Amino acid sequence: MIHARGLARTFRKRKQEVHAVTGVDIDVAAGEIVGFLGPNGAGKTTTLRMLTTLLTPTAGTATVAGCDLVADPVGVRRRIGYVSQSGSTAPEARAGEEVVDHARLYGISTAEATARGKQLFRELDLDGLWERQPKAMSGGQRRRLDIALGLVHVPGLVFLDEPTTGLDPQARANLWQHIRGLREERGTTVFLTTHYLDEADALCDRILVIDAGRIVATGTPDELKSQVGGDVLTVTVGRPEQAAQVAELMGALPGAERPQVLDTRVVGRAPQGGAALVRLVRELDAAGIAVAGIESRRPSLDDVFLGLTGRSLREEGAPSAVPTEQMEAAR
Repeated sequence: MIHARGLARTFRKRKQEVHAVTGVDIDVAAGEIVGFLGPNGAGKTTTLRMLTTLLTPTAGTATVAGCDLVADPVGVRRRIGYVSQSGSTAPEARAGEEVVDHARLYGISTAEATARGKQLFRELDLDGLWERQPKAMSGGQRRRLDIALGLVHVPGLVFLDEPTTGLDPQARANLWQHIRGLREERGTTVFLTTHYLDEADALCDRILVIDAGRIVATGTPDELKSQVGGDVLTVTVGRPEQAAQVAELMGALPGAERPQVLDTRVVGRAPQGGAALVRLVRELDAAGIAVAGIESRRPSLDDVFLGLTGRSLREEGAPSAVPTEQMEAAR
């Protein structure tokens, strides 16, 4: 569904070149749900906008849904669905009218658009909302309406840009079920961007991680977590001055990595975390060190992400890869 090689995008800012994306290779097979993760300023949004024809690549080649990205952008647009982070419904419109009007842009007749739209409303738990205005819908209902807009022309590939941002946990879990259903019930390929690592872990067959404009890792969630190397051990000390001594004991465990001291917490990694934890508890007790908490857990995608990029996925204040004014000018 997606085959990209050397895809790159360079912008100019104050007579200087900004390399937002520096030659990424992406492969997505039909029927996959692929997560695309990256911290702020990593090039994630720029890559997504190139793949959806909203930006023209500076270099590289790509085929999306069977069409050449540069030579046939109209063909790409006809074959993909795109659900933007900000949504695309007019607050004062009627939900059903929005879906029908969107379908008409693809040359679909009003009768066919109405039939498809009502079928999507049933599949997405929007029954009874055909005449409802989006402004009178809940956040979860509006996001499902956005997805209906992106699917009404029956694309084989749909891009979901931060689909659950701003939703409460119940609405997020509900939308996850519908995203799974896109592949399981409709055979749709899904390219998903998200800032929620638990979402990527739960939904995605494979994950691509982009940082500094290049792909730094790819694999299944389990494959990526296996690269971390060992279980995560965390000890919370009752007295901060004892943290250094705890770190020394933790670092001396067989196969352990050098731990980090984070105020009253000492965090490290060791193989076979359960056995390592038992040994550490004994040594802490023998040393007379009182702890407020201790745990061992399997690596998470957050651990993978921190290891790959050195920062949190939701870290605030990171610079934007592409200046807003240049993004607007490139539309």
